Amino acid sequence: MLKEFKEFAMKGNLVDIGVGFVMGAAFNKVVSSFTGGIVSPLVGLIFKSNFKDLKWTIIEGVANAEGVVEGEVSVLWGEFLTNLIDFIIVAFVMFMIVKGVNAMKKKEAPAPAAPKGPSQEELLAEIRDLLKKQ
Repeated sequence: MLKEFKEFAMKGNLVDIGVGFVMGAAFNKVVSSFTGGIVSPLVGLIFKSNFKDLKWTIIEGVANAEGVVEGEVSVLWGEFLTNLIDFIIVAFVMFMIVKGVNAMKKKEAPAPAAPKGPSQEELLAEIRDLLKKQ
């Protein structure tokens, strides 16, 4: 059983998936820092506030003794939009990577071998010769 598990774990596809997952997680951090540190402040200039803090408050909360607001009901649309931008960037980059890999695979594919056997002209000559004999 241990041997079978080792063979399964060491298959190329499983290792490739693991490497892709780790690289994707690292890339997600890069994109999050890009949107959080560059895109959000620029868009926040339009709204004159931190973009991630933008929200639509449905029910106002009450501050307790420690100054923490309790009972507030809000739609955090700024954070949602930031996460949506993150997703679109990651999805686009992944699309471009897959497109590039597929293009490389197409170039690497060997050209199909020429069909074996007589050519079309040889077959026509044979038919002509057979018809002459009749």
